[in-house]
Amino acid sequence: MKRTTEKNNDLVETKSLFPRKTLMKQHIAIAISGGVDSTAAALLLQKKYRMTGFFMNVGQPDFEQQKKRVCTLADRIGFPVEIVDLNHAFERTIIAYVTTSYFQGRTPNPCVVCNEEIKFGLLLDTILKSGIELVATGHYARIDQNRGETMLRRGRDNRKDQSYFLARIAREKLKRIIFPLGSMLKSEVYEFVKKSGFDCFDGKESQDICFLKNTTITAFLEKNVGIQHNGRIETTAGQLLGSHQGLYRYTIGQRRGLGLPDRTPWYVCGLDTVNNRLIVGKEEELYRCSLSVKAVHWLSRNPPRDRDRFELKIRYTAEAAPGTIDMVQDDSFRFRFDQKQRGIAPGQFAVVYKGDRVIGSGEISCSGTQTNDPDTPITRP
Repeated sequence: MKRTTEKNNDLVETKSLFPRKTLMKQHIAIAISGGVDSTAAALLLQKKYRMTGFFMNVGQPDFEQQKKRVCTLADRIGFPVEIVDLNHAFERTIIAYVTTSYFQGRTPNPCVVCNEEIKFGLLLDTILKSGIELVATGHYARIDQNRGETMLRRGRDNRKDQSYFLARIAREKLKRIIFPLGSMLKSEVYEFVKKSGFDCFDGKESQDICFLKNTTITAFLEKNVGIQHNGRIETTAGQLLGSHQGLYRYTIGQRRGLGLPDRTPWYVCGLDTVNNRLIVGKEEELYRCSLSVKAVHWLSRNPPRDRDRFELKIRYTAEAAPGTIDMVQDDSFRFRFDQKQRGIAPGQFAVVYKGDRVIGSGEISCSGTQTNDPDTPITRP
């Protein structure tokens, strides 16, 4: 049986009905994508909870294929699915954020902002308004309580930990969220799903951004925004080396695609959008001792103080590096690393950790100097 209803001006499609015998169980929503992780989360929760799946339409190119897969999996496990149309909201927020960032010389992280604004923003709000008080997802992270405070922590699987992408969830919403896979390894998830009779996952994971199926970010930007003018390539000392093909094609630390022959390679060290210049240097010039962060979001109810010690992660693939936080304001701070960090990119998110606990996050506004003099001001390279 299938019905279509209107909910909060979003098209909601409900597939299948819940077995009557589970109606006394606590009701939980599960964000499901048709992948192995959300499937495993659903399988883990099915005996304890009465589930309703929520699948987002955000304009992904393979939406119909994903939808069919989601509904097939949900029918096998035994729970209904509601399809929530967030396509326009996704375009207004995430697509606009990505395009604006690239054309302003910043390196965006759409997954971080999508979790903040869409998955744990609009989708979670829609679920809570429907009367369901708990939401589960297949993320590799953990949430626990300590002395009345809800905390976000790293997942047990260090290689798959996704706490970096979740660091901007509203603090008050953490108590409504469950991460069933937080204490599992990815290998254990595959084994569990297979033993549960779902052998349709081949172990290959998509590395694509959801709206970039079968295309590149450069092609996407040129199609949706237009081609930016060429400009000068200069060294950090101001020497002219050549011309670039549009600043949106480059990011901090990039080596390939510069077209600059030399005995040692050149790397992108800065993007000067005011003068349309691509700044390049040698690898040693990519290393910085500090950075500044804006748009800060604290998950800890007791924000850090100047000179407190933490670890900072400057991108998802980087290790969290120890250092000292200072100049803490309501929406900004500075962080000085114990050891220089390579390729600090404005626009990326910096996530503050204390051990395995996420303390907060913010957008990198600029990187610092190559010296660790505490009195040296931070400037854009």
